[in-house]
Amino acid sequence: MPDSIKHIVVLMLENRSFDQMLGCMQQVFPDLEGIDVTEMPPVCYNDCHSNAKRYYQWPDPERRLDPSPSHEHKDALLQINNNKMDGFVDNYVSVPGSNPDRYPDIMGYYPLGDLPVMHALARSFLICDHWFSPLPGPTWPNRFFVHSGTCNGHVTMPSGTFHPDLPSCNQPQDTIYNRLDDKGITWKIYHDGLPQSLVLRKLWDRPDHFHDMATFWQDLSGDEGSFPQYSFIEPCYRGAAENDQHPPADVINGEALIARVYNGLRANDALWQSTLLILVYDEHGGFFDHVPPPIAQPPDDKTTEYAFNQYGIRVPAILISPWMRAGKLPTVFDHTSILKYVIDKWGLQGLTDRVAKANTFAGSFLPAMRNDDDMPKQLVVPEESPMPAEASESVSEHEQALISFARYLDASMIDSDPQGFLDRTRQEYSSIGDKVAVAEQRFKAFLTRKV
Repeated sequence: MPDSIKHIVVLMLENRSFDQMLGCMQQVFPDLEGIDVTEMPPVCYNDCHSNAKRYYQWPDPERRLDPSPSHEHKDALLQINNNKMDGFVDNYVSVPGSNPDRYPDIMGYYPLGDLPVMHALARSFLICDHWFSPLPGPTWPNRFFVHSGTCNGHVTMPSGTFHPDLPSCNQPQDTIYNRLDDKGITWKIYHDGLPQSLVLRKLWDRPDHFHDMATFWQDLSGDEGSFPQYSFIEPCYRGAAENDQHPPADVINGEALIARVYNGLRANDALWQSTLLILVYDEHGGFFDHVPPPIAQPPDDKTTEYAFNQYGIRVPAILISPWMRAGKLPTVFDHTSILKYVIDKWGLQGLTDRVAKANTFAGSFLPAMRNDDDMPKQLVVPEESPMPAEASESVSEHEQALISFARYLDASMIDSDPQGFLDRTRQEYSSIGDKVAVAEQRFKAFLTRKV
């Protein structure tokens, strides 16, 4: 592992499977575990029992699937269906509002070049074609794993309008950020107003480490030595500017975010030459992938809700750095592989059994830095499109959970700021946009309070 890697930047987007986003890259790297586009008809399919139709894995440049596929724990298990990977379409049929015309989108994949940013990076850097989400299930538990190596045994999303389901939000475990603090390693979490990572209680007394995306762009253009050693980027989860790629948001908006992050790093030579950018997705979002998840190491003894002995469904992941070759890496990874790499790199105290047993990509760095023309100097930033009006009032489980959790945060400040709590509580909600605006106020009030 080269000492030249001084900075790690993790950009985690939402709800896409490997086959859907990167399966087409088998055309570029024939030994990649992707999609053989020459098979006619395609090898992979799902039979739909409700209409007795067969849905194959065809090219499908879907940009705004609405409604979103289900991806709760129970849904992911049904989709995996005892490793037969044939329950995806049947599961989507059960989603309220799903339309038979959109059933093929669940099996579809983006043809080569339809994601110009991601596919350009996949051509130029190292694709991890066996990177799995940590567990079969939704956003929050999988994101807890990337921060702490566990989800404290809870596999469901919070529910409720005013207070979240408290067991699901009970995340008191140590995080990688606590370990970084122990060694004096600098870190920041960049967000767009609703940082989901704040659900982790061990971060509540570290509000100075949370920064908006405007700060990230400023930091990118600054001195390499002042840039944090570890950074985690949370995309915009809600509103017209949503760029997390969670349906029904336009997938191209996420492409624009990826391009801007890459371009910002690439424009700062010193920073580019000393950074590893990890592009990865939290979970598969209900979209088809053909590779059965392998067995996994349980993180701890909290196994009442799930044994945690199998990974979730495969997700896209690319390791981007001038110290990484172009190609594919077949090693089995999950989000805790990031933690394993960070812990080993900086000699940190360990976290969970899953992290301790995780595979690491440390051996994949090149002995000398690349200086070839195959690394894009700048990527074209696609034109973004706002959320259409008809979709603006839809709300995913993840978004509702953030809105609910914001009120929970606000309630925790009632003794220190009773008037602020009352003012925010009295605001009228005429739309989901109003709820999001108040949620952002609550997150901001919590992060700017005196600790």
